[in-house]
Amino acid sequence: MSSTPLIEPSVREKIIADPNTLLEDADIMRALVAANERSMGNNVVDLRGIAMERLEARLDRLEDTHRSVIAAAYENLAGTNQIHRAVLKLMDSTKFEEFLHDLGAEVAEILRVDVMRLVLESEISTPDPSLAKVGDVLSVAAPGFIADYLTQGRSQHLRQVTLRQVQPEAATIYGDKAEYIRSEACLLLDLGAGRLPGMLVMGAEDPHQFSAQQGTDLLAFLAGVFERTMRRWLS
Repeated sequence: MSSTPLIEPSVREKIIADPNTLLEDADIMRALVAANERSMGNNVVDLRGIAMERLEARLDRLEDTHRSVIAAAYENLAGTNQIHRAVLKLMDSTKFEEFLHDLGAEVAEILRVDVMRLVLESEISTPDPSLAKVGDVLSVAAPGFIADYLTQGRSQHLRQVTLRQVQPEAATIYGDKAEYIRSEACLLLDLGAGRLPGMLVMGAEDPHQFSAQQGTDLLAFLAGVFERTMRRWLS
Protein backbone atom coordinates (compact mmCIF):
# COMPACT_ATOMS: atom_id res chain seq x y z
CA MET A 1 0.00 0.00 0.00
CA SER A 2 1.41 3.36 -1.00
CA SER A 3 2.08 5.88 1.77
CA THR A 4 1.44 8.72 -0.64
CA PRO A 5 -2.18 9.91 -0.37
CA LEU A 6 -4.10 9.36 -3.62
CA ILE A 7 -7.18 11.38 -2.56
CA GLU A 8 -7.44 15.12 -2.80
CA PRO A 9 -6.33 16.55 0.57
CA SER A 10 -9.58 18.43 1.25
CA VAL A 11 -11.68 15.32 0.57
CA ARG A 12 -9.31 13.18 2.64
CA GLU A 13 -9.54 15.56 5.58
CA LYS A 14 -13.38 15.48 5.46
CA ILE A 15 -13.40 11.68 5.47
CA ILE A 16 -10.95 11.45 8.38
CA ALA A 17 -12.89 14.09 10.33
CA ASP A 18 -16.26 12.39 9.84
CA PRO A 19 -15.93 8.78 8.59
CA ASN A 20 -19.57 8.05 9.41
CA THR A 21 -20.62 9.91 6.27
CA LEU A 22 -19.07 7.10 4.24
CA LEU A 23 -20.70 4.38 6.30
CA GLU A 24 -24.13 5.96 5.85
CA ASP A 25 -23.78 6.28 2.08
CA ALA A 26 -25.06 2.99 0.62
CA ASP A 27 -23.67 3.61 -2.88
CA ILE A 28 -20.14 4.35 -1.61
CA MET A 29 -20.16 1.33 0.69
CA ARG A 30 -21.25 -0.96 -2.16
CA ALA A 31 -18.44 0.41 -4.32
CA LEU A 32 -15.88 -0.17 -1.56
CA VAL A 33 -17.09 -3.72 -0.94
CA ALA A 34 -16.99 -4.48 -4.67
CA ALA A 35 -13.43 -3.10 -4.92
CA ASN A 36 -12.38 -5.23 -1.95
CA GLU A 37 -13.83 -8.36 -3.57
CA ARG A 38 -11.99 -7.66 -6.83
CA SER A 39 -8.73 -7.22 -4.97
CA MET A 40 -9.10 -10.63 -3.30
CA GLY A 41 -9.63 -12.46 -6.60
CA ASN A 42 -12.23 -15.02 -7.69
CA ASN A 43 -10.97 -17.86 -5.49
CA VAL A 44 -11.79 -16.16 -2.18
CA VAL A 45 -15.32 -16.22 -0.76
CA ASP A 46 -16.12 -13.12 1.27
CA LEU A 47 -18.72 -14.30 3.77
CA ARG A 48 -19.01 -10.86 5.27
CA GLY A 49 -19.82 -9.39 1.87
CA ILE A 50 -22.49 -12.04 1.29
CA ALA A 51 -23.99 -11.30 4.69
CA MET A 52 -24.04 -7.58 3.89
CA GLU A 53 -25.84 -8.21 0.60
CA ARG A 54 -28.47 -10.28 2.36
CA LEU A 55 -28.91 -7.62 5.03
CA GLU A 56 -29.27 -4.95 2.35
CA ALA A 57 -31.90 -7.00 0.54
CA ARG A 58 -33.77 -7.52 3.80
CA LEU A 59 -33.59 -3.80 4.58
CA ASP A 60 -34.96 -2.98 1.13
CA ARG A 61 -37.90 -5.33 1.71
CA LEU A 62 -38.59 -3.77 5.11
CA GLU A 63 -38.51 -0.29 3.61
CA ASP A 64 -40.94 -1.35 0.86
CA THR A 65 -43.27 -2.84 3.47
CA HIS A 66 -43.01 0.32 5.56
CA ARG A 67 -43.95 2.49 2.58
CA SER A 68 -46.86 0.18 1.71
CA VAL A 69 -48.23 0.34 5.27
CA ILE A 70 -48.01 4.13 5.31
CA ALA A 71 -49.70 4.37 1.90
CA ALA A 72 -52.50 2.03 3.00
CA ALA A 73 -53.03 3.99 6.23
CA TYR A 74 -53.18 7.28 4.32
CA GLU A 75 -55.63 5.84 1.79
CA ASN A 76 -57.83 4.49 4.58
CA LEU A 77 -57.81 7.87 6.35
CA ALA A 78 -58.71 9.66 3.13
CA GLY A 79 -61.55 7.19 2.52
CA THR A 80 -62.85 7.66 6.06
CA ASN A 81 -62.90 11.43 5.61
CA GLN A 82 -64.84 11.04 2.35
CA ILE A 83 -67.50 8.87 3.95
CA HIS A 84 -67.85 11.22 6.94
CA ARG A 85 -68.29 14.25 4.67
CA ALA A 86 -70.89 12.40 2.59
CA VAL A 87 -72.85 11.38 5.70
CA LEU A 88 -72.86 14.92 7.06
CA LYS A 89 -74.13 16.23 3.74
CA LEU A 90 -76.97 13.71 3.69
CA MET A 91 -77.95 14.70 7.22
CA ASP A 92 -78.26 18.36 6.20
CA SER A 93 -81.32 17.73 4.01
CA THR A 94 -84.69 18.86 5.37
CA LYS A 95 -86.85 17.60 2.47
CA PHE A 96 -86.84 14.28 0.64
CA GLU A 97 -86.47 15.98 -2.75
CA GLU A 98 -83.47 17.91 -1.42
CA PHE A 99 -82.05 14.68 -0.01
CA LEU A 100 -82.21 12.96 -3.40
CA HIS A 101 -80.81 15.99 -5.22
CA ASP A 102 -77.82 16.14 -2.85
CA LEU A 103 -77.32 12.40 -3.31
CA GLY A 104 -76.92 12.73 -7.06
CA ALA A 105 -74.89 15.94 -6.94
CA GLU A 106 -72.72 16.91 -3.96
CA VAL A 107 -72.61 13.46 -2.34
CA ALA A 108 -71.54 11.86 -5.62
CA GLU A 109 -68.86 14.53 -5.98
CA ILE A 110 -67.59 13.96 -2.44
CA LEU A 111 -67.37 10.21 -3.03
CA ARG A 112 -65.79 10.79 -6.47
CA VAL A 113 -68.25 8.63 -8.36
CA ASP A 114 -69.84 9.45 -11.69
CA VAL A 115 -73.37 8.20 -11.05
CA MET A 116 -75.51 7.65 -7.94
CA ARG A 117 -78.72 5.66 -8.10
CA LEU A 118 -81.25 4.77 -5.40
CA VAL A 119 -83.44 1.77 -6.30
CA LEU A 120 -86.58 1.04 -4.29
CA GLU A 121 -88.74 -2.02 -4.86
CA SER A 122 -92.50 -1.53 -4.94
CA GLU A 123 -95.52 -3.69 -5.68
CA ILE A 124 -97.22 -0.68 -7.28
CA SER A 125 -96.55 -0.83 -11.00
CA THR A 126 -97.73 2.74 -11.74
CA PRO A 127 -95.00 5.23 -10.74
CA ASP A 128 -95.86 8.11 -8.48
CA PRO A 129 -95.96 11.34 -10.57
CA SER A 130 -94.25 13.20 -7.72
CA LEU A 131 -91.10 11.17 -8.33
CA ALA A 132 -90.56 12.86 -11.70
CA LYS A 133 -89.28 16.06 -10.09
CA VAL A 134 -86.40 14.29 -8.32
CA GLY A 135 -84.74 13.39 -11.61
CA ASP A 136 -83.18 10.04 -12.45
CA VAL A 137 -81.52 9.48 -9.06
CA LEU A 138 -84.48 7.47 -7.77
CA SER A 139 -85.99 4.53 -9.65
CA VAL A 140 -88.72 2.08 -8.66
CA ALA A 141 -88.45 -1.60 -9.53
CA ALA A 142 -90.58 -4.69 -9.16
CA PRO A 143 -90.13 -6.97 -6.13
CA GLY A 144 -87.13 -9.25 -6.53
CA PHE A 145 -85.28 -6.96 -8.94
CA ILE A 146 -82.53 -6.07 -6.45
CA ALA A 147 -81.75 -9.67 -5.54
CA ASP A 148 -81.61 -10.62 -9.22
CA TYR A 149 -79.37 -7.68 -10.03
CA LEU A 150 -76.93 -8.42 -7.21
CA THR A 151 -76.73 -12.17 -7.79
CA GLN A 152 -77.13 -12.04 -11.60
CA GLY A 153 -79.72 -14.80 -11.33
CA ARG A 154 -77.45 -17.17 -9.40
CA SER A 155 -78.39 -18.75 -6.10
CA GLN A 156 -76.06 -17.09 -3.59
CA HIS A 157 -76.10 -15.15 -0.34
CA LEU A 158 -76.84 -11.45 -0.66
CA ARG A 159 -74.00 -9.33 0.68
CA GLN A 160 -74.55 -5.86 2.07
CA VAL A 161 -71.78 -4.47 -0.16
CA THR A 162 -70.98 -5.76 -3.65
CA LEU A 163 -68.01 -4.37 -5.57
CA ARG A 164 -67.54 -5.46 -9.17
CA GLN A 165 -67.12 -4.62 -12.83
CA VAL A 166 -70.30 -3.39 -14.47
CA GLN A 167 -72.57 -6.10 -15.84
CA PRO A 168 -74.57 -6.08 -19.12
CA GLU A 169 -77.76 -5.64 -17.08
CA ALA A 170 -76.49 -2.27 -15.85
CA ALA A 171 -78.52 -0.38 -18.45
CA THR A 172 -81.57 -0.90 -16.25
CA ILE A 173 -79.80 1.07 -13.52
CA TYR A 174 -77.75 3.67 -15.37
CA GLY A 175 -79.93 4.28 -18.41
CA ASP A 176 -78.15 6.23 -21.16
CA LYS A 177 -75.01 6.52 -18.99
CA ALA A 178 -74.50 2.74 -18.89
CA GLU A 179 -72.02 2.77 -21.78
CA TYR A 180 -69.61 4.92 -19.75
CA ILE A 181 -69.82 3.10 -16.40
CA ARG A 182 -67.18 0.41 -15.90
CA SER A 183 -67.31 -0.49 -12.18
CA GLU A 184 -69.87 -0.19 -9.41
CA ALA A 185 -70.52 -0.46 -5.70
CA CYS A 186 -73.95 -1.81 -4.76
CA LEU A 187 -75.16 -1.25 -1.19
CA LEU A 188 -78.10 -3.40 -0.11
CA LEU A 189 -80.49 -1.44 2.14
CA ASP A 190 -82.72 -2.84 4.86
CA LEU A 191 -85.56 -0.33 5.05
CA GLY A 192 -87.28 -1.88 8.04
CA ALA A 193 -89.92 -4.46 8.89
CA GLY A 194 -92.74 -4.74 6.40
CA ARG A 195 -90.86 -2.88 3.65
CA LEU A 196 -89.21 -4.20 0.53
CA PRO A 197 -85.43 -3.75 0.28
CA GLY A 198 -83.62 -0.89 -1.41
CA MET A 199 -80.26 -0.51 -3.08
CA LEU A 200 -77.84 2.39 -3.36
CA VAL A 201 -75.62 2.09 -6.43
CA MET A 202 -72.45 4.05 -7.15
CA GLY A 203 -71.08 3.83 -10.68
CA ALA A 204 -67.63 4.88 -11.87
CA GLU A 205 -66.09 5.28 -15.29
CA ASP A 206 -62.81 3.94 -13.89
CA PRO A 207 -62.93 0.11 -14.20
CA HIS A 208 -60.59 -0.22 -11.21
CA GLN A 209 -62.36 2.12 -8.79
CA PHE A 210 -64.45 -0.73 -7.40
CA SER A 211 -63.26 -4.33 -7.36
CA ALA A 212 -63.99 -7.44 -5.31
CA GLN A 213 -60.51 -7.34 -3.72
CA GLN A 214 -61.17 -4.04 -1.94
CA GLY A 215 -62.27 -3.65 1.67
CA THR A 216 -65.93 -2.87 2.34
CA ASP A 217 -65.98 -1.63 5.95
CA LEU A 218 -66.41 2.05 5.08
CA LEU A 219 -69.09 1.36 2.48
CA ALA A 220 -70.91 -0.91 4.95
CA PHE A 221 -70.93 2.01 7.40
CA LEU A 222 -72.32 4.30 4.70
CA ALA A 223 -75.02 1.72 3.91
CA GLY A 224 -75.97 1.53 7.60
CA VAL A 225 -76.31 5.30 7.89
CA PHE A 226 -78.18 5.60 4.59
CA GLU A 227 -80.75 2.91 5.34
CA ARG A 228 -81.50 4.46 8.74
CA THR A 229 -81.96 7.84 7.05
CA MET A 230 -84.28 6.28 4.48
CA ARG A 231 -86.40 4.71 7.22
CA ARG A 232 -86.93 8.19 8.63
CA TRP A 233 -88.05 9.53 5.26
CA LEU A 234 -90.32 6.56 4.55
CA SER A 235 -92.03 6.83 7.91
